[in-house]
Amino acid sequence: MIETEDHRNVPSADDPRTRPVRSYVLRQGRMSPAQERFLAEMLPRVGVPYRAAALDLAETFGRAAPTILEIGFGMGETTARIAAGRPDENFLGIEVHGPGVGSLCKLIAEQDLRNVRLMQHDAFEVVRDMIAPGSLAGVHVFFPDPWHKKRHNKRRLIQPDFVHELALRLAPGGYLHCATDWEDYAIQMLEVLSGEPLLANSAADYAERPAYRPLTKFENRGIKLGHGVWDLVFLRRTD
Repeated sequence: MIETEDHRNVPSADDPRTRPVRSYVLRQGRMSPAQERFLAEMLPRVGVPYRAAALDLAETFGRAAPTILEIGFGMGETTARIAAGRPDENFLGIEVHGPGVGSLCKLIAEQDLRNVRLMQHDAFEVVRDMIAPGSLAGVHVFFPDPWHKKRHNKRRLIQPDFVHELALRLAPGGYLHCATDWEDYAIQMLEVLSGEPLLANSAADYAERPAYRPLTKFENRGIKLGHGVWDLVFLRRTD
């Protein structure tokens, strides 16, 4: 979905709804015939349209259950595996790139996953406008774009303002789980998450990879080459 800007309603710099620099660039790429077919067939069934109003999660999933928000699910393999292993929880995935949305639609259909819903929209706007405070059991942010060039670091998703918004959406005891294979970004994540007063680190610094997060083929290849992977799991304070 290519976003367009309406110049008749551009917020001023003083508008509190002004969003930060986008953390992604839309490079849709070519979709395979299977991705196109499953996108057309499944998105009307499992897709959630963006609108600037609080989302009723129980209505969206057809049941009341702990809900995990996943931001940037890529091609969806990890999301599908986690959702399949945790059937008593709901998973709301956000991804802007069409091929990835089509890929996860295919996995949902093939595996008959009943606990996954998708949004193809900007995550900042979804969190700001649609996710009610205290409504999430967890948030997953796995391997976001590292924007490794220093001049591009401002585009990184994990920034203080956005982390604060995520923390507000977590129920007490809920968790925010980030993972990256870029050490510089891991250091920034640890600094940003540690600086959020609503969150407490579940580990001394970086956490052991939780069993629910599967190793991807890309990650396995990197580990064999000696590349590091850093997980961070922070909890919403209950006091």
